Amino acid sequence: MKKQVYNPFLPLDVYIPDGEPHIFGDRIYLFGSHDKEDGDTFCELDYEFFSAPIDDLSNWSSKGINYSAKQDALYIEERPYLYAPDVVQGNDGRFYLYYSLSGYKGNGGYHGPISVAVCDTPDGKYEYLGYVKNQDGTMFNKFVCFDPAVMNDGGTIRLYYGTAMPRGMCLPKFSKAFGAPVFEKIYGKSKEEILSEPSVWGANMITLCDDMLTVKTDAVRIIPEKTRNTSFDKHAFFEGSSIRKINNTYYFIYSSQLNHELCYATSKYPDRNFKYGGTIVSNGDVGFKGRKEKDRLNATGTAHGSIECINGAWYVFYHRLTHGSDYSRQACAEPIEIKSDGSIEQAEISSCGLNRVPLIAKGKYPSVIACNITNGKMPHLSNQKSKKSIPMVTHKGNERFISNIDNKTTITYKWFDFIKGDGEIGFDIDSTAQGEMIVTADDEVITRMPINNFGRTTVSAKYHIQDLRRKSLSLKFFGKGSFNLYSFTFK
Repeated sequence: MKKQVYNPFLPLDVYIPDGEPHIFGDRIYLFGSHDKEDGDTFCELDYEFFSAPIDDLSNWSSKGINYSAKQDALYIEERPYLYAPDVVQGNDGRFYLYYSLSGYKGNGGYHGPISVAVCDTPDGKYEYLGYVKNQDGTMFNKFVCFDPAVMNDGGTIRLYYGTAMPRGMCLPKFSKAFGAPVFEKIYGKSKEEILSEPSVWGANMITLCDDMLTVKTDAVRIIPEKTRNTSFDKHAFFEGSSIRKINNTYYFIYSSQLNHELCYATSKYPDRNFKYGGTIVSNGDVGFKGRKEKDRLNATGTAHGSIECINGAWYVFYHRLTHGSDYSRQACAEPIEIKSDGSIEQAEISSCGLNRVPLIAKGKYPSVIACNITNGKMPHLSNQKSKKSIPMVTHKGNERFISNIDNKTTITYKWFDFIKGDGEIGFDIDSTAQGEMIVTADDEVITRMPINNFGRTTVSAKYHIQDLRRKSLSLKFFGKGSFNLYSFTFK
């Protein structure tokens, strides 16, 4: 790579969640939805697809807006937002974009069909093609048509989709009957469909004809809805379908009902016999080395993403939360390893991500590349904004920074290659705080500095590193008031 790259790997004012990474030619493309900076709901902006050369993952760019919700023939003001997409190359060589429309905070997002647009290039201007339909031309609407994922499996076009009940709402049949009027409104299904077996909730697969619109084989349920006494227990499917085929094994990647993690399941078949494999990544590092939800290292929220092999190395693409909400999410990535037995260990979220190696402890870095921001009691923010003041990535004007750094807040950057010996580090802050900031490399305290300044200022301190190796950098504040952190500089 020509320069270092860190998380988030796109421009800091860009918010692309739900990313599906695909390689076409000599570039890696990220097809995701598009959040607004400090937005009020999911996916407020039209699709903008970024890409990078596969041999330079530091060089991401876009050609601007690729597709607008208003191009969809079914666009209405009540459903004006483009939700999580996927793109596949058809047998005719063209590129097909699959997506669904939704409204404010997801309202109406479960009602409509899966729509399709087409383009001659992966990141060109897409044109509306139609919606997925039955062989008689009627709209395909079996189960819940949501979060599509598509693959060209040796000429067979497979479409995966679906959603499930949120955590805590996996109900027995009598409860579904009692709640049917509410579910009918949310999911746009009849009472008979709500009570049917299999139910409308779950992960499904269909195949498509070469026109990329017409259903060729009907929907099949690929993961059990009832997970007790199955391998999926405690990690049931919720949403965010994605599909990969690796060494003749199908990997179904999804967001579990825990809502902060990407999980995977594997099968030798594309439409059955999937077995739970594990968690690939959690945006709060929950589960990593046994970490519990109450000990999450970030505010957590919706999860959606996938995996891709780039120049022989595997990565998981996911998103993080900013602005104390679930509505301004940024793309991140981590290296992963697919072992000889096909298993994937959970990745630890980091600041270096696609860089693969630690960042150099030299020069200036933006504060917002922190991989952990916690006050010890961070919330889960599924489809909401935090009602409490929490430390978070935010912005004002053209500056992005970490705000609300108050007593017992810890901010961590993983990883840096420190230079052995003496050094100095400076922090650009805006403060109304009085207290002390403790700076550690791994668990070793390397310096302490008083935070007694008011207003925008730089605080600096010298430090000493005893050995040369990869280390985390953490800042821990103890005191009164709070401050914002804009950047830090190794001098």
